[in-house]
Order: sequence, then C-alpha cells, then structure tokens
Amino acid sequence: MKESKNILICPLEWGLGHAARMIPLARMLREMNNNVLIGSGEKHLALFRAELPGLTYINFSGFRPVYSRYFPQYLVLLLETPLLLYHIIHEHLRLKSIIRENAIDIVISDNRFGLWNNNVTTVYVTHMPRIPLPKPLRFLERIGVRLHRAVMKRYSFCFIPDLPGELNVSGRLSHGINLPDNARFTGILSRFTFFKEPIPGNPINFQHNTVILSGPEPQREMLKQKLTSLLKEQEPPTVMLGGRPDKPNEIVKSGNIIYYNHLASQEMREMLTGSNYIISRSGYTTIMDLISINKHALLIPTPGQTEQEYLAGYLTEKGWFSTVSQGEIKRGMTMPSKEVQWTKEIIERSLVLLTEALNELLEKNHKNG
Repeated sequence: MKESKNILICPLEWGLGHAARMIPLARMLREMNNNVLIGSGEKHLALFRAELPGLTYINFSGFRPVYSRYFPQYLVLLLETPLLLYHIIHEHLRLKSIIRENAIDIVISDNRFGLWNNNVTTVYVTHMPRIPLPKPLRFLERIGVRLHRAVMKRYSFCFIPDLPGELNVSGRLSHGINLPDNARFTGILSRFTFFKEPIPGNPINFQHNTVILSGPEPQREMLKQKLTSLLKEQEPPTVMLGGRPDKPNEIVKSGNIIYYNHLASQEMREMLTGSNYIISRSGYTTIMDLISINKHALLIPTPGQTEQEYLAGYLTEKGWFSTVSQGEIKRGMTMPSKEVQWTKEIIERSLVLLTEALNELLEKNHKNG
C-alpha cells in the first residue's frame, strides 16, 4: 500500500459546480488511503461537510466575480481583471502557509490560478483550456489559449474532466488546441457515480418534473421567476432544486412547485432519474451529472456566459440535449421528455482515465518525497 498523502482540494467559487465535481475526486483519493483536506469559502464548505463528513475543512476563499443583469460576463470579467490579479497573488502567498501548517503533499486547484507551488505536487483542473469568446472577438481566443496554457504549465499536472477523441463533452473548449505535456484527460467527474442502489424507504417516489437552479445572481433568480410563472399550474408537480447547501434544508410548496433549498447527492440523483423531464442551466458540471445518469434535459444557458451558450449549442447538435435561450421561455413551449441512452463507453472510459491519472499523480508525489 502506498504511503498516505495529505491532499488539499480547492475549488473555484464561481458556482457550486466547481465544488460538486471535486466530490468524486475527493472520495476516490480517500478510498486510496489518503488524507483529504478542503480549502474554500463557507458556501462550498457546507456542501463538502454534508457530502464528505470527517474531512479537514479550511476557510480559504478565492475570487468571486460580480455578475451583471445587463452586460455580457466576459466584459464584466475583463473589467474585474485587477481584482482577479490581486486574488491570484493573495491566494498564492497564503497557500504557502497552509502547506506548511498542514504538511500538504499535493494541492488540487479547480480553476484557481494562484495555487501552484514549487515545493509540492500541484494539479490544475479545467474543462476549458480555450475560453470561448463571441464571434466578433474570436480572433482573440488564441491569446487566451496561450495565457491559459502558461497557467497550466505552472502546475505539475493539468486534469481535464472529459474524454479524448470524438466521444467528448466539452468540444472545442478542450479539443483542437495544443495542450501542454502535463495535461491528462480524466473522463467526466460526477458526484452521482458512487451511488447505484436506491435509498431504502425513499420518499422521493412520485411523478414529477425537475428544475435545477444554479449559477450566479441575478440571473439565477430571474430564471427561477420565469420558470415558476410557467410551471406553477402545470401537472405533474415541478421540483425546483435550489443548490443552497448553506441554507436550512426547507421544503416550500407553492401551487404545483415544490422547492428544496438543497438535496444530498444520492437524493438528488434519485429525484433526477425519476423525472419526466429536466430543465437546467448548461453548466459543465450539471451536464456531466446528467450524462452519468442517462438523462436528457432542456438546457437554458446563463445569458452572457459564452461557455454555457457554446456547450448548449454543441451538445444539442450532437443530439444529446435540447436548448432554448432564457428570453425564449414562454407558455406553451414543449418540454423535452426524450429518452436517451448514453453509451456505457463514456462511464467505463471515465473510470479508467481517472484511475490512471490519480495513480500517476500519487506515484509522482511518492517519487518526489
């Protein structure tokens, strides 16, 4: 048995998805006889405490951008660049003391630019080495790829949660570009992977549809209001999942809407697998979760987020999902109940790729020790 390592996992705080996709990684590393620590802000720590009790949790918040009701997100982020640079420097310096105080051997950073360190093995996780821009600005993407590549090369490894080749989820976000030598495809990462058997006596056993609310305000609340108006009188009932692990686990009923602040992963998995249809944002983690349970969904990209707009279009063209813009939501629209069968190859290859990547990571650290 390999020597146990102290592994610090730090997800980006731009949305709950970055934390959720670290859950299967943390579970597998713990099963491989390692001590896992989580460094993040309180909202994400609340999720990890509920899903993975008994770990060490460190309050280590990162950059959280401001979102706009009116302007595209890429423009808002551009204006916030000085603040982002400050956070990169600040978290890079604080990481040094966290490594020293907790005897950290490996740091895994999900899209946090400043968490590299020359004294330990570090991993950078991203599903989009290419950050997509609107068509008029697409000529600037090459510059973005080079800058992002420079970030990735600072780390010992770059993990890409997707599959290589034609059977992939992220499309041009991580394919068709020159990746650094330290890049490794890990297959899709879903918190649902570890649950196979239903919960005994599970109360989630009624006919329903499901809405997954996610993403930043104010767009999250705007989507909630639009869908509530559309679905509150429709049958069967619609379950709305708020994705608020830091809030009391309340159930609120209004008309034919049943709102949950949060569901644990296994309960959420069963809610989704039992749904007639699903509506969600086209966040990458949500897409990986839906693929892992063979569920089709209507994807509504967050307005102004070019990544989500691209993914919704790309995966709809592949026939895997359906999509509609937030502005096109209206009464009488057809909700998808399409039956899909993802090939087992996605799940099987993902498990192989993740196991290989983690073994290589632990072996490299073992040799460095």
